[in-house]
Amino acid sequence: MTDFHPETMSVHAGCEPDPATNARITPIYQTASYVFDDAEHAAKLFSLQEFGNIYTRIMNPTNDALEKKVTALEGGVGALGVASGHAAQLIAFHTLMEPGCNIVAAKKLYGGSLNQMGEAFKKFGWETRFVDADDPANVAAAIDEKTRVVFIESLANPGGVVTDIQAIADAAHAGGVPLIVDNTMATPALCRPFEHGADIVVHSTTKFLNGHGNAIGGVIVDSGKFDWKAQGDKYPSLTQPNGSYHGAVLADALEPIGPIAFIIGCRVLGLRDLGPAMAPMNAFLALTGMETLHLRMEKHCSNALALAEWLKEQPQVEWVSYAGLADDPYNPLAQKYLGGQGGAVFTFGLKGGYDAGVKLVSGVNLFSHLANIGDTRSLIIHPASTTHSQLSEEELLSAGAGPDVVRVSVGIEHIEDIKADLAQALSAL
Repeated sequence: MTDFHPETMSVHAGCEPDPATNARITPIYQTASYVFDDAEHAAKLFSLQEFGNIYTRIMNPTNDALEKKVTALEGGVGALGVASGHAAQLIAFHTLMEPGCNIVAAKKLYGGSLNQMGEAFKKFGWETRFVDADDPANVAAAIDEKTRVVFIESLANPGGVVTDIQAIADAAHAGGVPLIVDNTMATPALCRPFEHGADIVVHSTTKFLNGHGNAIGGVIVDSGKFDWKAQGDKYPSLTQPNGSYHGAVLADALEPIGPIAFIIGCRVLGLRDLGPAMAPMNAFLALTGMETLHLRMEKHCSNALALAEWLKEQPQVEWVSYAGLADDPYNPLAQKYLGGQGGAVFTFGLKGGYDAGVKLVSGVNLFSHLANIGDTRSLIIHPASTTHSQLSEEELLSAGAGPDVVRVSVGIEHIEDIKADLAQALSAL
């Protein structure tokens, strides 16, 4: 499917007619396990001599279709669907990290990711060094002999700021480590990070890929470009004998098939043992949503731009941060990485600060006040009192979630209805 345009791949990639029934839509394979052909077949599956279905915690045909679709859209060599976006990050890092090692990550990230990396990962003995990634030199300066990965968001949540992927990829590679890009907010409809030097992409499929706010999921995509063996003993899960598979070295054992050691390691080591499997029903819903991904993103972006321009003129609004605006400082990067679009999510600041933000999100009618993005519906939240509330005031400002900040995820409704709802809520301030 890689010879087709992205709009066509969104519909067709990974979704052949069902071989058993000729059903055109990928079925929901609601099963826990699978019958082996014989004892030899079972032994080959368990020893990685042959690929196939063993147990739905590790793989499932519905999930496989989703993985193939996202692989095609991102231009990778393989993918793994998991239970959530957080699970995607956990499994990716688990495959690369060892106790005592560190992650270099951008400060401007989704609040849950800041908490996951800054707090929860400490229990694994992993340190996270948060840097201002607006200057790629900060990333380069933070990498040392214990660094194992650099992590950024292509379009950062909540501020909708664009990250210079190529420059940061260069810094990561100079330090001998891969770059992981969370491409949730941009989606492959706007940005394909592998084309700009990224090595691994993660998504929360819950957001724009699914697009309808009805199922949780995550996915990891492998570019197949990073040379794990060239880094010596940095990545023992991939380059050293593995006790789970009779001493096999994944990077060597899988070479005849292709450069898929990382994504297979995520599956047969991380997902197998930690267990955050994606439900087949959720994979089915994501597959259905992705068929309209490009149509939805066009409408999301056009509505978001119109709303950002309108908000700039409102007397209650102090500032608007949206990369799609021609005068926004991130617009040049949006031109380079997002085709000039700014995505659907952005922030603006209210003159009344924290109290005004809380009042505004309580006064909307069409907008839904909730902790999600990427829905067909317009969504709104005050990050300082919700998604980023665990951060200090200094950390809030660094993350682009200060007390005056309101985040919107602009839906696909008529733009005049979207404006009217914010207008009545703003007037109440």
